[in-house]
Amino acid sequence: MIPKELLKKVRRIHIRTLHMADDLFAGQYHSAFKGRGMEFEEVREYEPGDDVRTIDWNVTARAGRPFVKRFREERELTVMLLVDVSRSQAFGTDTQLKRELVAEACATLAFSAIRNNDKIGLIGFSDQIERYVPPKKGTSHVLRVIRELLTLTARGRGTDVAGALEYLNRVTTRRAVVFVVSDFQTSGYERAMRIARRRHDVIPITITDRREVELPSVRFIDFVDGETGEFVTVDTSHATFREEYRRRAQSIMESRRREFRRMDIDSIDLFTGRSFVEPLQRFFHARETRL
Repeated sequence: MIPKELLKKVRRIHIRTLHMADDLFAGQYHSAFKGRGMEFEEVREYEPGDDVRTIDWNVTARAGRPFVKRFREERELTVMLLVDVSRSQAFGTDTQLKRELVAEACATLAFSAIRNNDKIGLIGFSDQIERYVPPKKGTSHVLRVIRELLTLTARGRGTDVAGALEYLNRVTTRRAVVFVVSDFQTSGYERAMRIARRRHDVIPITITDRREVELPSVRFIDFVDGETGEFVTVDTSHATFREEYRRRAQSIMESRRREFRRMDIDSIDLFTGRSFVEPLQRFFHARETRL
C-alpha cells in the first residue's frame, strides 16, 4: 500500500507540474524537438504557392495536370529521463532537497511529453543501475515515474553517469531525447556522453544547491559526504576561505559548461530553492529559434 504522505506529495506535484506543462510550456516542447522524419500522407492537386519540389511527376503525367505530395511529421518521440538517485540527491539547505527539485522538473518534462503523444521512460542510477522503467504513454505512467523519483533509495553510494549512458545505449535502440539529471559531482563521463550524443539528443540538467557554491559566515560547519561518508569541519568565519570556496565552485561549473559546449550539447542549470520554470523556458526558446 502507498503511504498517504507519499500520495499527497505525488498529488501536489501532479497538479503543479501538469499546469506548467499545459500553460507554460504548451507549444514550446513541440517546437523544441523534431520528430523522426516526414511520413507520406496523400497526393492532391497543385495549388499556387506549393513548393514545386513536392510535385509527384508520375501522378502529374497520368492526370495531365500537376499534383503534389503531402507529408506529415512523425511526431512520436521517446523521452528518457536518466536521473541520478545517489545519496547526494538527499542534500538541500533551502526549502527543497535536490531530489524534490528533480521530481518536479522531471514531472513537468514528462507531462509535456505525453501531451505531445510521446513516450516517457526512466533510468534511475547511482554507481549502478537502480531502476529501469520502460518508455510508455499516459498519465498513470507519469505518476509512477514521479513515485519512483520520490521514493527510490539507492543501493550504491557513488555516481556513475558513464555507466548510466552505456546502459541507455543497450536498452534504447531507437533515437531518443535524453535528459541526464544529476549534480555531476563525478568525472569520467565525457566519452560516454559523446558516444550517446551520436545516437540521441542528449540534454544534461545540472542540479545544484546554493551552499555548494557559496558558504555563509556561521563559524564552524560539519560536512559529511553522503556518497563517501567523508567527514570534515571547516571554519566559515574567514572571508578568504569563503571566497576561495566560491571561486573554486564557479570554476568547476564553468568548466562543465564549456565541456558540454565542446560536445555541441545544450545544458540546463537548476538550483534548489529557485524556480525551474525560467531555465526550462530559456532552453525551449533557444531550441525553438535555432531549429
